[in-house]
Amino acid sequence: SAGFQQCEADDGLRRQAGEGGLLPCGKRAEGASGMTGLRIGTGYDVHRLAEGRRLILGGVEIPFDRGVVAHSDGDVLLHAVCDALLGALALGDIGQHFPPSDPAYAGISSLLLLEKTAALAAARGYRVVNLDTTIIAQAPKLAPYIPAMREAIARVLGIEAAAVSVKGIGTGGGGISPDGAAACGIGNIHSGAKELC
Repeated sequence: SAGFQQCEADDGLRRQAGEGGLLPCGKRAEGASGMTGLRIGTGYDVHRLAEGRRLILGGVEIPFDRGVVAHSDGDVLLHAVCDALLGALALGDIGQHFPPSDPAYAGISSLLLLEKTAALAAARGYRVVNLDTTIIAQAPKLAPYIPAMREAIARVLGIEAAAVSVKGIGTGGGGISPDGAAACGIGNIHSGAKELC
């Protein structure tokens, strides 16, 4: 995956082609770890499904007879995105920042968790450039809901929906969820520092 953006006066980013996407131009910002420039992270989450639960993916509630069993709203896609962003900045994982043992996060919307995670990145001079994600679940069919997921994620991250990719695939009767009783999300982001050219 790669991110591309034209250099503008307000964000100082130079268009780059090929793997790795966006690099800051001019002076490069340093994060807490001293690393500069492009940051890439991956995230993964999986939960089982059960009857009587809501199924929320990418911030969108999907009608289904089962939902994710989790402490929060169980949005595996957004949890994967949070972990990708945290991983890009070497800030640990979602469980460290929003522990399932904390009653404050019981049933919380994962859109709020994503907002808080993006704020951690912004505080270090980084923002999401583009995002590529995959949801793996045997059922239900996700295609009708993907545009709304992309819009919801983009809105929280302050980027265009065109910079957010969401894909849904089945398990082919094997792998993670052969009976359609589980779901997972995989996210990969590029973070670029805001600098003036």
